[in-house]
Amino acid sequence: MTRRSTRSTESPAMRTTAEEKRARRAKRPADSPVGADAGTAAAASARWTRSQNKRAREAAADPPLDEHSAALEAAKVAPLFDCSTEAGSSGCDEQGSGLAAEQEEVEKECSKPSPKKRVGCSKKLKKDGGGETCFVGDSVPEEEAKQRWPERYQRKGNCASGSVKRVDDEPLLRARCHYLQAKVEGVTYNLYDDAYVKAGDGEPDYIGRIVEFFETTGNELYFTAQWFFRAEDTVIKDHAHCHGAKVVHDSKRVFLSEEKNDNLLDCIVSKINIQRVTPNIDLKAKEKCIPSCDLYYDMSYSLAYSTFANISTENSKAGSESSSTISSEDVSNHACGKAGSDSDTQSGQKKVIRLLDLYSGCGAMSTGLCLGANLSGINLQTCWAVDLNQYACQSLKLNHPKTEVRNEKAEDFLALLIEWEKLCKKYRVIGNQSLLEESDSDDVDDEVLDNLDLEKGEFEVGKLVGICYGDPSDIGKVGLKFKVRWKGYDPSYDTWEPIDGLSNCQEKVKEFVRHGYKKNILPLPGQADMICGGPPCQGISGFNRFRNKNAPLEDPKNQQMVVYMDIVEFLKPKYVLMENVVDILKFAQGFLGRYALSRLVSLNYQARLGMMAAGCYGLPQFRMRVFLWGARPNEILPQFPLPTHDVVVRGGAPNEFEQNIVAYDEYQRPQLEKALHLEDAISDLPLITNYEDRDEMPYGKPAKTDFQHFIRMTRSELVNFSSNGWKAMEKHQLFDHKPLQLNEDDYQRVCRIPKKKGANFRDLPGVIVGHDNIVEWDPNIERVLLPSGKPLVPDYAMSFIKGRSPKPFGRLWWDETVPTVVTRAEPHNQIIIHPEQDRVLSIRENARLQGFPDFYKLQGPVKERYIQVGNAVAVPVARALGYALGLAFQGHSGHEPLMHLPKKFPLHDPLLSSTAVDIAESVR
Repeated sequence: MTRRSTRSTESPAMRTTAEEKRARRAKRPADSPVGADAGTAAAASARWTRSQNKRAREAAADPPLDEHSAALEAAKVAPLFDCSTEAGSSGCDEQGSGLAAEQEEVEKECSKPSPKKRVGCSKKLKKDGGGETCFVGDSVPEEEAKQRWPERYQRKGNCASGSVKRVDDEPLLRARCHYLQAKVEGVTYNLYDDAYVKAGDGEPDYIGRIVEFFETTGNELYFTAQWFFRAEDTVIKDHAHCHGAKVVHDSKRVFLSEEKNDNLLDCIVSKINIQRVTPNIDLKAKEKCIPSCDLYYDMSYSLAYSTFANISTENSKAGSESSSTISSEDVSNHACGKAGSDSDTQSGQKKVIRLLDLYSGCGAMSTGLCLGANLSGINLQTCWAVDLNQYACQSLKLNHPKTEVRNEKAEDFLALLIEWEKLCKKYRVIGNQSLLEESDSDDVDDEVLDNLDLEKGEFEVGKLVGICYGDPSDIGKVGLKFKVRWKGYDPSYDTWEPIDGLSNCQEKVKEFVRHGYKKNILPLPGQADMICGGPPCQGISGFNRFRNKNAPLEDPKNQQMVVYMDIVEFLKPKYVLMENVVDILKFAQGFLGRYALSRLVSLNYQARLGMMAAGCYGLPQFRMRVFLWGARPNEILPQFPLPTHDVVVRGGAPNEFEQNIVAYDEYQRPQLEKALHLEDAISDLPLITNYEDRDEMPYGKPAKTDFQHFIRMTRSELVNFSSNGWKAMEKHQLFDHKPLQLNEDDYQRVCRIPKKKGANFRDLPGVIVGHDNIVEWDPNIERVLLPSGKPLVPDYAMSFIKGRSPKPFGRLWWDETVPTVVTRAEPHNQIIIHPEQDRVLSIRENARLQGFPDFYKLQGPVKERYIQVGNAVAVPVARALGYALGLAFQGHSGHEPLMHLPKKFPLHDPLLSSTAVDIAESVR
């Protein structure tokens, strides 16, 4: 998948003009379309440092100084002196000595080699009001300058142009010489000082680090600024101070970027004291340790994939040993590349990396993540899962019997976590090693407890067997509840009782807490290594006519985004992965997407935002979704895996976020697998009818394609796949290959849809297509009726999208891909009819389009199973992200936003044979 160039034509306001020079307004790169409106004055005054269609590349940057070089540079700085003295300007003409003399000097400099010795001079620029701007001290020796800033000295003979072009066509000013110091308004600035830089009228001054002082071949005095971004300058925008949504960014916190621009020297306003600190997930501890300063920074910001990340060593300030060194409480070894030694236990088994799946549905996202992570070499397992849909929870539990699955609201789950921590502290079980080593002899949840001579009608608590927060008995009282097993009674008599009613049973409560802590029934802060999930945002759905565009988070239907982030804030996992629909970046200028990113950054998490299309990872379905990575500051931020299959981008991304699509750039020519079509995925499945009601059946015929071979594999076959290939395939049953049974009228309509590519209700008698692709009734044909007396072509089909849509009763074809698998199977307004059979696609066919393995069996009524599949994250996408997670966890990821998956992933990964047992375990 490659993206088209979206580079916009540079506006006149983005070029340097004489008037702009006189205004002395700095040019800083505005944020990409995600961070600034191109129509604003701030954006219009900014000069882009790289082409927008090359977002995945690092911005061109000058070679940084290491500490040794910085010390040498400090030693080279000449003593300061008054720029107005004659001695201070010897060897150079003054800037204002006349146009003819200046032109003559420039021509001389361009026609002969520059002197190799340092020139003791002070280049001056007269300013209004009696101030002056000048370089001070000796210029940097020519050879040294050419080594440090080689681009400034290229094409020496072309004197007339005054500049050369960068690779991305942005202008680069040519230098006559470089300096290490400058004086502006009587204040001396050294290389790598931080300063406020003049912005436009009414705008706050820009914040930059001075990384270069130079005089152009046109005798103009320039400096290069490496920019800092305030939170509101980034993609976060207005969410920088969104108090009502629990987002508060420290106004003193800024983010260092790699974006640089050249600006006239007198755009410098004043010095500023910016200190670098080490980020800390403990916000209170961090606040206490911030040194005295004007501003501080602990992360970098990059336009590429809206990335907030740890600052790489080469991007840090030269000679910054005075910076604060705040340490995180829990510094993981693998952040330094040592995870390999820590990931294995003494017994030789891989350490379990614990995953919490929120809004889990039937478990597709966590299943894919575990499969991919284990392919990379780590043992990721879904330990906890939460969802409100009871049938989805049943499906997840069936396929992951070791997972603690909770069928409840996410906000109730959060309240339970808070209460659980209180109980664990009250009974002092946290960190109790002796408790963890005790035997499990008391694990008798399902037994009938002995009846100890109780009087008739009297009940005594036998033991506590469950815990929740809410109102499971529907009695109108929400709170902390325990499920009680009564003495002498079997589980059918269990009841939920409030904790207040168990005041006389403290030993029973203590026993339950000790046992639950040992069994990890609920995660405590720091125990969940990762949280994944896709909080529903139904308030932004196009089907909602009353969407709140001004304050989306005030809509209760969008509150789950806040709840999700609240759980992250409480549990403080090492990694976070949030999935959602693209509309979170479209609705209300991307309000919800910006909120999620802002919330993570305010919690001191690194973050990265991307959009991935399912078809790019080996599915015959396009399905674009948004993914947001988060990582604690002592971890490595995971990358986004590049596509493996050649799929054409169909759009769907908002213009402001178009460059967040995970794709190859247009100049790249990767060797990708061919895009898959419907035939590749489902052509091997048995023929069934509209009335099929079996939940299991034999395959009946062999697989035809690699996709079909792989999707048929069982858990046990995963273990032997690497060595035996497809020959190891067992004979087993096929699950959920049954369609939604259409009523008789719809079935009759489907039977009359021709079995050809592009067929739909428009092929039925009595319908013609008029001008502008709008359907009309054929006046020459009497309206055809069904045996029931209802019309063959229903009115809703003719009026759908004002008669322009070909979707009603549309038949798929073998060489097509599906735009998006949805939660409904009715053919009334979507193309879902099987290419050659008179029925809609079955549950299993939809599941294959989502990448579910055939062994993944679903629970619940037929319609509920369609809902589970339609709401799921495509398994191959989650698997690719899981692989990227595993590399980051082990310290093998780079700092770039994108990565390449192994060739033929996941079929021929070199790690498959060594981790096959872990993979099989992770999906149980």
